[in-house]
This record gives sequence, C-alpha cells and structure tokens, in this order.
Amino acid sequence: MSRNALIVALLLPLGCIGSIGHEDGSDPSGPNGPSEPGGPTTTTTAACADGTIDPGPSPVRRLTRIEYDNTVRDLFGVDLKVGATFPADQTVLGFDNNALGLTVTSVLAEQYMNAAEKLAVAALPRVKAIGGCTAAAMGETACAKQTAERLARRAFRRPANDEQIASLMAAYAARREATFDSGLESMTQLVLQSPFFLYRVELGSVATDKPGLLRLDDHEIASRLSYFLWNSMPDDTLFAAADEGKLATREEIAAQARRMLKDPRAKAAVANFHRQWMELDHLEEVPKDPNVFPEFDDALRGDLRDETATFLENVFWNDGSMESLFTAPYTFANARLAKVYGLPAPSGSGFLKLPTDPSKRIGVLLQPAVQSLHAIAYESSPIYRGKFIREKILCHEIAPPPEGLVVVPPEVDPSKSTRERYQQHSSDAACRGCHQLMDPIGFAFEHYDGIGRYRDKEGMHAIDANGELTGTDVDGKFYGGVELAKRLSKSQEVASCVTTHWFRFAYGRGETEADRCSVATLKQKFAAAKYDMRELVVELTQTDAFLYRKVSP
Repeated sequence: MSRNALIVALLLPLGCIGSIGHEDGSDPSGPNGPSEPGGPTTTTTAACADGTIDPGPSPVRRLTRIEYDNTVRDLFGVDLKVGATFPADQTVLGFDNNALGLTVTSVLAEQYMNAAEKLAVAALPRVKAIGGCTAAAMGETACAKQTAERLARRAFRRPANDEQIASLMAAYAARREATFDSGLESMTQLVLQSPFFLYRVELGSVATDKPGLLRLDDHEIASRLSYFLWNSMPDDTLFAAADEGKLATREEIAAQARRMLKDPRAKAAVANFHRQWMELDHLEEVPKDPNVFPEFDDALRGDLRDETATFLENVFWNDGSMESLFTAPYTFANARLAKVYGLPAPSGSGFLKLPTDPSKRIGVLLQPAVQSLHAIAYESSPIYRGKFIREKILCHEIAPPPEGLVVVPPEVDPSKSTRERYQQHSSDAACRGCHQLMDPIGFAFEHYDGIGRYRDKEGMHAIDANGELTGTDVDGKFYGGVELAKRLSKSQEVASCVTTHWFRFAYGRGETEADRCSVATLKQKFAAAKYDMRELVVELTQTDAFLYRKVSP
C-alpha cells in the first residue's frame, strides 16, 4: 500500500463500525449532560430497575499519545516515546481521551508512518520472539504467517481475520526479496499503521436478550479494562481470560479490575486522571510576574506539580477516601517547597510527608499548585478560584461573559484590598449573575497569595476570607479555605461531580440522557462504599455503559 493510500485509510477509519456525535455533527454528551449541573443525578432506583438497558453512545476512539507509547512499550518492549512527539491531543470535557477530540489530521497520519518505520526496526527482536519460530526451522513463508497471526492478535487486541493476515503477508512479501527481516519490518510497519492498532475497535455481538444492543465480546472487554486502568494494551493474563471466555460476567470483570489495580501501571493511569482533573500541566505555562514573585521559577513550578501529584497518589492508594482528598492535614515537600509553607526544611533531597497546620492547610484545594493555577500574574483571583470550585469540584457550568463585554481584572489600588476591588462585580448588572456564584467562594481563598503562600495581611489590609456557598447541598456562610474544604468534603454534590469526572475519563466521552441509570448506579455504589474512590473505579467496569453498545444505524 502506498503512503498516500495509508493516509487516506487513517483519515477515514472504521466508518461502518461506529460514530462520534449525532448525525448532524453535534456533541451528544454536552458539557454537563442533559439536565442539571454535574450531569444526570436524580434517577431513582425504581426508574432503573425495570431491566431496560441503554448504554449510551460508544464512539470509536483512537489511542492518545500516552496510550500509543504505553502500547508500543508493552507490545515490543521498547520505550522510545515517539508518541510524545505527536501533536497534543485535544482536551474535551477536561480530558484528552475524549473521542470527540481524537481526530487524525494528515500531519498526524504522516507522523504515524514515520513512527512505524522507526519502531519496526527497533522492535524486530521482539517481533521475532512474538512469532516464536525461525525461518530455517519452519520455512520462511510459514514462519512469516505465524508471526503475522501472533503479532496482529496482540497489536489489534483480538484475533485477526483472514483478510487482515493476507494484508500483512502482502506487506511481508513486498520486501522479502531484500531479506526475511526486511519483510518482517514491512509487516510491522503495516501493523502499526492499521486502524485496528491505532483505534480501539469494538464490534460486539448481538445480545439476544436485549434487542437493539450489542454485548462487547471478551477481547473488547479486556481492551476496555486495560485502556481504562492501565492506559495500555491487555497483558498475558487478560488475553488468556479473553481467549477462555472468562470475561462474560460482571463478577469476573471486577476480579480482573481488582487484580489490575495492584499493577504499577494502574498508578500511572490514576495519576493521568488526577493530572488532568487538577490541570497540573498548566503549571508550566501559568504566568507569574517575576517582579512580584521572583521565586516562582521553573524549579518551583515542578515542585508544586510534584507535590500535588504525590499527595493525590498517596490519598488514593493508601486511603481512597474522598473526604481525605479535601481535608487530609499533611503534604509532601522538599526543602524548596518547605519555604513556601513556612515549614522547617526536611532532611534529604526528595519529597517527604510533612504535617500541615490544619487551621491553614488541609487537602488538595489549599495546596500552592491549585492556588497558583487559579490566580493571575501579580495577585490572587477570587474569580478564577471560585470558577474552579464551581466547575471542577461541583460540576456547575458557568456561562461565558456577555458578548462584547471586555473582561479585565480591576486595577491595582494599594488603598483597597483585592476583595474590595472585586466587589464591584456584585453591583454591576452585566456581571452580577455569574460573579455571585464565583466570587463569594473565591474570597474564601484570600489568605493565599498569587503563588499560594499563606498570609494574614495583604499589604496594609487585614484579610477578609468570609465566603458563602449558594445553589449547593452544603449552602451557607463560612470563613476561609479550610472551612470551605470541610464543607465540600461532605457534599453529595461534590461526590456526584467526582463520579462524573471519572465517568468521562473511563469512557472517553461525556454523560448523556441515556446514561442516567448507569450514572445513578455509580453514585449509589460510591456512597455505599463510603466514598472510597478505589471502589468507584471498580464500579465503573460494572455498568451497562461499560458492557454494551448500541447497534449502529
């Protein structure tokens, strides 16, 4: 196949297998589902108990850059990270694995081909090992065919069909005249450029007891498990379970999920979720005025990111409690970060677990990384901080400013505190509606400056950190970030939002009206598990949305 023909094949993948979005091209998942903020939350148990299954949309998804590199690593044993050189994956609904953003441009298709050529050479020893034969002992053609079958089965995450094997053998034959190894390299290049490698293909089989639905087969379930929990392909144990038909029940799937969570690859996948949910990558680009914050250099940016990532990992794997996520009275710091906290420098050069003053710092929201991200270059920002809580922690959608309205921070005025300057929004009719939702929350963080250092005064002004929550299940007035974090840790609405974010990450799409029962069940299970986030992850493998797909029209 010519390079141009391969580009066309990659740009038009699997058109008869699935669809992304409605026929009119609109997004069926919407930023917050079909109704109230945070997606579907009010379905009763009775409404979902009649046996009706609607798994929602099942879009075809290509591998993200991280999934591509992890799959190449686990398939071939080489860790060249060529995927990191591809164009950044588009973020949709907060995550870069959403099907709506995973398109293939002609530039990316060209890069896939260049990567395949490079990887085919590096992977040749592993390809031969996968084939499990030698040309001298078996004969070249027979060995090449066995290699094609075994390689395709692993790379496509399912047994290959006759047509696929024939294509791989044709690629082998096209360069066999040079050497046997050249033929295998050509075959490997085609595997790496196949839509069945680059996309997660889910065909399913007719669910005889559920008209109009397809039940994903065991290999497709194995792939869903591995890309959710590992951001990579199945391992030998998962392949074997699929081959033996041992992924047919929810109990068997849950058992595999629990096994997989014990693997180090699960830690990397959970860290990927946390990194995107908390927007930690943006620390590299968030602007800070060097005249105001001279200590905010690249080294400190990295420290802030690593502190929060380490804290989130520790809470998830050692505790799992959503409450601890928001209220744990400790952090992880090195000597440089200890200065930001005003703590004695820990011994050693790494990050050590340190207690924090619980009257000033608890949980993830009050860490300098989060506070720095949601501030402006030269000071704090009640707007950004309040917006972050509304959108990322409560899953409330904040409408954009009215068209034509020029949005700029109020001018710095040493005679007024930040709170006094920003309170103008409450009296401006064009701004009042949205700012009454954000600013009373953001003011609670005024004890933290533009890089998250704690302060009792802003210049000559005493800090007023009185805040108020409205339109939530934990409404009321409060003082400061610590009290706000404690309230949020007890909120069922926050638990619902955490579930929503995990749903979007696990399934690579937004929630829809069709997902009401699946999402309602997840929220009930999360509550029953006392809001243990590890149990939520397992429950995400048990829903109708995970197990079924609709028949394509």
